[in-house]
Amino acid sequence: MCGNNMSAPLPAIVPAARKATAAVIFLHGLGDTGHGWAEAFEGIRIPHVKYICPHAPTMPVSLNMRMSMPSWFDIYGLSPEAEEDEAGIKRASENVKAMIDQEVKNGIPSHRILLGGFSQGGALSLYTALTSQQKLAGVVALSCWLPLRKSFPQAAANSPNKDMHVLQCHGDSDPLVPFVFGAQTAEKMKSLINPANVTFKSYRGLPHSACPEEMIDIKRFIEKQLPALSDEPRETGGFLLACRTA
Repeated sequence: MCGNNMSAPLPAIVPAARKATAAVIFLHGLGDTGHGWAEAFEGIRIPHVKYICPHAPTMPVSLNMRMSMPSWFDIYGLSPEAEEDEAGIKRASENVKAMIDQEVKNGIPSHRILLGGFSQGGALSLYTALTSQQKLAGVVALSCWLPLRKSFPQAAANSPNKDMHVLQCHGDSDPLVPFVFGAQTAEKMKSLINPANVTFKSYRGLPHSACPEEMIDIKRFIEKQLPALSDEPRETGGFLLACRTA
């Protein structure tokens, strides 16, 4: 199951329109599944890119009165001071790294693999990229934070991803993951990797969700970080926009 040995179904996949020479692994938010994000990526798909949207296992979540729901790890609170599920975060990260390894075995080099996620999934994508020994294409981190941020040194000088590009997006009216938490995360990321490669975009009036403007920014970022190889034709044309709110 793509390296995920927990009780979760196989990922939702948007196959490349031709031979896949790059991949995006995108992790959904708390209580969601990968299906909606797969639909969103169908609207901004790039022909040579494969989109993999795994589903989190179901587990009790402390933040939601221990109700069981899809979750990558337990969450106790959504503030910079909240206690964190260190063991669960690290376990989930290892599962994502196994997904990356599987795509490398499938013939896509790690530097042609981009991680991403929304909310809890974005948090996990940032943590995984910073702790991975595989050189990645970058990270798309939406409405999220950096977990276990105090565990990182001020400079990830020896990390294979110290020069990776990060697109961090956050609505300025987010009631769940406060905008200031996202802004603080961007500053922390600039202390860990090349600060010139960290882009933080805010969206006026956007709550804890995605919007068409953001999806356009995501497509442009993916096109830049995962360009067609020199022997591949390049795409022109429009695309359908979709939004996610989970």
